[in-house]
Amino acid sequence: MNIKPYERSAHYYETDQMGIIHHSNYIRWFEEARIDLMDQCGVSYAMLEQRGILIPVLSVNVNYIKPARFADPIRIEMKLSNFEGTHGIRFTVSYQVTHRESGQLLVTGESCHCFTDKGLRVVRLKRDHPDFYQAFLE
Repeated sequence: MNIKPYERSAHYYETDQMGIIHHSNYIRWFEEARIDLMDQCGVSYAMLEQRGILIPVLSVNVNYIKPARFADPIRIEMKLSNFEGTHGIRFTVSYQVTHRESGQLLVTGESCHCFTDKGLRVVRLKRDHPDFYQAFLE
């Protein structure tokens, strides 16, 4: 499947006293991009939640290369870099944040997640939700 990059602009409220995007906002941007990625794969967060599946964050790694500033046009390329396919329990998404016009690489990172029910018990997609499991494989 050909995943389109997620695009947005840097907002003024996301800046800090130095006039650059505050470091915590990149993690929010990762979440926006991850939701877009899942929508493009045909497995939206809303669909998962309707079936009682949650996707907690297990870890986030961010590498800050160059700061973004207010009004910068941003492109986030994301990919499912790891899907634990044996049972469909965990997945990792990798991100590359660039300035959309210059192509300058700003940030790289990844987030690792698992699937749980509302009681935070692990959900095995392969066994419990084979349609979602297949969508992640594709």
